[in-house]
Amino acid sequence: MRPRLRPRLRHVVAAALAAVGVLALTACAAIPVDGAVRTGQTIKDESLSGVDFRPDKPITGSDQTAILRGFIAAATGAQDNYAIARQFLASDFSQQWNPRQGVTIRDGSGTVERADDRELTYTLTASATVDSEGEYTQAVRPTSSTLTFQFTREDGEWRIAYAPDGIILSPVSFDSVFQQHALYFYDPTFRFLVPDERWFLARSSTSTRIASALLAGPADWLKGAVVSSFPEGTQLSLNAVTIDSGTALVDLSSDALGASTVDRVRMREQLSKSLASVATISSVSMTIEGASLSVPDSSGANAQQNPDVDPRPLVDEDGVVGYAATGTGKVAKLGGGVGDTVADLDPTSIALSASGTTAAVGNRDGVVVVRGDDHLRVDAREDLVAPSIDDLGFVWVGQSSNTRRITAYGLGGDPHQVATSLPRGELVSFQVSRDSTRALALIQTADGPGLYVMAVIRGSDRSPTSFGAAVRVQAATGDAVGATWVNDTDVASVGQTTAGPNVVRTTIGGQSSTLPKPDGRATSISGGSGGALLLRMSSGSVLQSTGGGWDTTGVTADVLGVQR
Repeated sequence: MRPRLRPRLRHVVAAALAAVGVLALTACAAIPVDGAVRTGQTIKDESLSGVDFRPDKPITGSDQTAILRGFIAAATGAQDNYAIARQFLASDFSQQWNPRQGVTIRDGSGTVERADDRELTYTLTASATVDSEGEYTQAVRPTSSTLTFQFTREDGEWRIAYAPDGIILSPVSFDSVFQQHALYFYDPTFRFLVPDERWFLARSSTSTRIASALLAGPADWLKGAVVSSFPEGTQLSLNAVTIDSGTALVDLSSDALGASTVDRVRMREQLSKSLASVATISSVSMTIEGASLSVPDSSGANAQQNPDVDPRPLVDEDGVVGYAATGTGKVAKLGGGVGDTVADLDPTSIALSASGTTAAVGNRDGVVVVRGDDHLRVDAREDLVAPSIDDLGFVWVGQSSNTRRITAYGLGGDPHQVATSLPRGELVSFQVSRDSTRALALIQTADGPGLYVMAVIRGSDRSPTSFGAAVRVQAATGDAVGATWVNDTDVASVGQTTAGPNVVRTTIGGQSSTLPKPDGRATSISGGSGGALLLRMSSGSVLQSTGGGWDTTGVTADVLGVQR
C-alpha cells in the first residue's frame, strides 16, 4: 500500500469516549502523497442533498463567549470549506484549523466557562463521534468532556487563536448535514457483499468520498474478515468522481491494471453497490488513467446482498418443528427428516442453516448437530448458550461462564477454539451474521448488558482462527435476555426491566433506537424477514415488529428458532 497521510486525532474527545469503553472504528485514509499532480474534472449532475445551512457571521463588538458560540454554530455551514466558521478565527490560525478531522455530536447545549482573560473552556456531553474516515462511534454512556479555546484581538475584534480540530453538532444538525452510506466489500468466498457503514457530508463531493473510502479499504475492525476486488494501492486517478447523466465516471490509478477479468466485474459491483445510495447515480463506468477499461457486460459473481430468511417464524410448538403460519399458527414441519429429528431432541434452542438441511440444537444434554435423520452431539459441557450455525458448515458454541473463548465445531464434530477480546461477565448469547463474516455477543456485566460485534477471521480452509477487536454497540437495558442479527447492518438486543422488555435496535457504525415496550416478559429474540424482529414472550406468544409497535402474529412457540 502506498503511504497515506492521516490527520492527528482529537485527543480530548477520543479520550473521553475511550474512558467508557467505546472503540473507535478506523481505516486508512485515501490521500496520495506521491505521483504527479493531475488536473481534476468538474463535478456534474450531483445535487446537493440535505439541508443547506447559512450560519451567521461574526457580529461587530461581540465578546469572547459570543464569538465562541457563533463559531460552534457555524459548523453547520460546510460551504467553501467552512468559510463562515473560519471568519471567527484569527487570520494566522484560520487555515490551520481542520474541520474535517471529525465530528462530535453533543447532547444538549455546551457550557462556556472562563479559564483566564484570553481563554474559555467549552464543556459538552458527547453522545457520538464521527472520525475523518466517516466512521461513527456511539458513546455507550454519554460522557462529559472539556475543550479549550484561546482568543486574540484583531482590528479591535475578538477572534479565536486556537480551537481543537473538528466540528461540534447537535443531533438534529448532524442528521441534516451528514448522511449515512454503506461501503461494500466481499466475504472471502465472494458469495456475500458485506456493508461497512460510513457518514459523509451531504454535499456534491459525496460520490468522491465514497469511492475514495472504498479504495482505502474496510474499517480496521473488519480487516481480515472481508476482502476487496481492487488491486492493492489502487486510488482515484483524478481528484473527483464525475457524474454525467446518471453515470458515475470513476478513473482509477494504474495499479488497477493488475485486475483480472473477474476482478474487474467485482470492482464494478463494489462501486455500484457502494454508490447506489447517491440518488443521482444509476450506473458506474470505470477507466484507468483516462483510458477505457474493458469489463464484461455480465453481472459477474452476483454476490448476495443482505440475505433474507423465510417470512414465517421458525418454531417448536407441541413437538412439531418447522415454519409457523402467521394468523393460524399452523406449523409446516421441516422436511428431509430434520423436523422430526430436532423435535425428538426436546430442544431449548434451534439454529437452522440457510439450506434448511442442517440445524444446531441446544438441549439439556448440550449441543447437537442435525442433518436429516442423523444427529451428532458435539458439545456436552454445562452452561452452554444457544448455538449458532454459519454458512461455511461450522456450529458455534459458547459457555455462559467464559466470554474469552468460543468453540466452532465442523459438522463432523472437529473443534476449533477461538479466543476473543470480550470483557469478562456472563455470556448470554452468541450469534454469527448471515454472511458468516461477523459475530454478535451479548454479555451481562456488573454495569449492565454489553453488546459487542467482532469480525470472524478464517484460515485458507475457511475454518475460523480468531476474532477481530470487539466493538461495543448500544445494548438494551435491564437483565440481558438475548441479541440477534436483524439484517446485514442492524442488530437488536432485549433486556427485561420492571416496566417490561426493553428492545434496542442498532445499526453497526450508525445510530440506535429503542422500540416500544410490549407487555409481559420476553424470553428470546430473533431476526425475521425484511428487517422484522420476532420476540417470544413467556406466555409462548410470538410478537413481530418492523420498527414501530409490536403486533401479535397468532403464533405460539415452545422455542423460537433462528434462521440463517
